[in-house]
Amino acid sequence: MSKAVINQGGGALNHALFWEWMVGPTDSNGPSPALKGAIEAAFGSVDEFKAAFNAAAASVFGSGWAWLVLKSDGKLAVTTTPNQVNPLMASVVAADAGIPILGLDVWEHAYYLKYQNKRPEYIASWWNVVNWERASAAYEAGLKGEVLL
Repeated sequence: MSKAVINQGGGALNHALFWEWMVGPTDSNGPSPALKGAIEAAFGSVDEFKAAFNAAAASVFGSGWAWLVLKSDGKLAVTTTPNQVNPLMASVVAADAGIPILGLDVWEHAYYLKYQNKRPEYIASWWNVVNWERASAAYEAGLKGEVLL
């Protein structure tokens, strides 16, 4: 896959998904029972998942994304990608590949005006606007081998 396709196509896809993964602060009821159960099976609890996701997001050097993905074995995992790479792209290292269930843009442009260089504060605040209904729908689609775009 060419660098231009990764940068432009990945950027368009990632950001289209990113806006769908957020809602108003009181507009979400948390993960569906199915997604919550899968998160608990993979991470122990929703709080432990959030801690793992936050750590991954904070660890991205420079620009990139943190992801909750559904792996080909049907299990959830947290991963990161650089720049505009999406876990669906063939160029992704096999260990990082998966169907995106939830993703967070950790490029500075996503948070700098409000949080300056305080990426961990941005990450923590993002959980207040996560669209769990959309993430739950992506998980259900992923279980069927489909990608909710």
